[in-house]
Amino acid sequence: MSDLLKELIPPNRLMLTPGPSSMDPRVYRAMATPLVGHLDPWFKNMMDDVQAQLRLAFQTENRVTHPISASGSGGIEAAVLNPLEAGDEAIVCINGFFSERMGVIAERTPAKIHRIEVPYGSTVDPEEVRRVGKGRKIKFVGLAHGETSSGVVHNIDAFRQVADELGALLVVDAVATLAGIPLNVDKQRIDICFSGSQKALSAPPGMAPITLSSRAEEVFRNRKTPVQSWYFDLTTALNYWGKERLYHHTPPITLIYGMREALRLVFEEGLEARWERHRRNQQALVAGVEAMGLELFVKNPKDRLITVTAVCVPDGVNDLKVRNQLLDDFDIEIAGGFGPVKGKIWRIGLMGFSAQRNNVLLFLAAFEKVLLDQGFHVPAGAGVGAAVRTYLQPVAVGAK
Repeated sequence: MSDLLKELIPPNRLMLTPGPSSMDPRVYRAMATPLVGHLDPWFKNMMDDVQAQLRLAFQTENRVTHPISASGSGGIEAAVLNPLEAGDEAIVCINGFFSERMGVIAERTPAKIHRIEVPYGSTVDPEEVRRVGKGRKIKFVGLAHGETSSGVVHNIDAFRQVADELGALLVVDAVATLAGIPLNVDKQRIDICFSGSQKALSAPPGMAPITLSSRAEEVFRNRKTPVQSWYFDLTTALNYWGKERLYHHTPPITLIYGMREALRLVFEEGLEARWERHRRNQQALVAGVEAMGLELFVKNPKDRLITVTAVCVPDGVNDLKVRNQLLDDFDIEIAGGFGPVKGKIWRIGLMGFSAQRNNVLLFLAAFEKVLLDQGFHVPAGAGVGAAVRTYLQPVAVGAK
């Protein structure tokens, strides 16, 4: 029989990548329920559920809060194109592949973009943003909360303070952090915050949740020129997600089903308990890889992204061979590096449904075997032992 006619049966992988993450079986079941039309009254009512759930996840009361029918990169595009037009100036903080993408998209607008770039594995200094913006009328300051290409996290609060001084909107890429580490859009006064469905939410890829402050809404509505992109023009897209429910495009209905169920799982667990679960599992992973004699790429613990851990590839070990053997022998997928760190780091994602104790211990045991096969000496059981000892430490109330 031709392969084209065979039933589709994908391999069952443990997804420990920076995205997508593995999904709870309940999410798969939700996606297998009957398809309805995107203008069906039942579906339009269900959209209210998703918006209410997203407000809880973002910790916001923003009116405009909904998923964009696009990947996280579509979220970047919407967040950047909507506020910028000719005569504007913006600052983009770049410390990796995805914050670089924000800069590239911004530079395709007629606005003047000021890049503040630091090496992969580093954070941008808010003082540098203050220096670059001084005396200028800055429309927005943009940054990645979690930069998945290098495993770095930024302290948002310091950038909010600088943005206030500059009179600028604060635009935050929370693709790798929403529902995985503490994030409170209202308390931290983030004006535009977007994420991705396939990371710590553990929903299917293809949706980019976004939320806008009332100040950002006003900026969008007061534009002198149309947004460059028709599809990502939020002033028209929100007519579908707003009370009017006016047709804009056909959304991915089954993906929205999946997102609704994934968000239900978030709130059954509780946001704070979920944040603690991610923290605790990454703490065990870090203890394990260090006990195996490996080095972390981000040296300062406070700068390490909890949902994605970057581990240095040791001398004499081939990055790709290790990843391929993990996949072939154990059905475990991790990621390598991009750009200047290609072949130099492994990126291990512990996000959403993937961030479980059993997965950490399984990975460390498999990783030890693969590293030994690749000629890197690992003390027997060192990684698993260190992780187990970490798990024996007291856990915060409500966390798993």
